[in-house]
Amino acid sequence: MSNDPQHLAQQKMQEFLRLLPLTQEIAGLPQCEHGKFFTEGQLEVRVTSLKTAFKLAKQLMRDISQ
Repeated sequence: MSNDPQHLAQQKMQEFLRLLPLTQEIAGLPQCEHGKFFTEGQLEVRVTSLKTAFKLAKQLMRDISQ
C-alpha cells in the first residue's frame, strides 16, 4: 500500500464517489426547482448534510461488512 499523498487522495475520492448514491439517499436533500438556485446559506446547510450523511454511509458499510 502506498503512502503517496496523491494516491491516498485519489482513493478517498473514489470511496466518496462509490458511496455518493447512498450518501444522497441518507441526506434526503430535495432537488432544486428548475431555473431556481440555492442561496449561499442553503448551500452550506446542504454541504453539512452531505458531510454528515457520508460519515454515516461509511459507518454503515463498516457495520455490514463485519
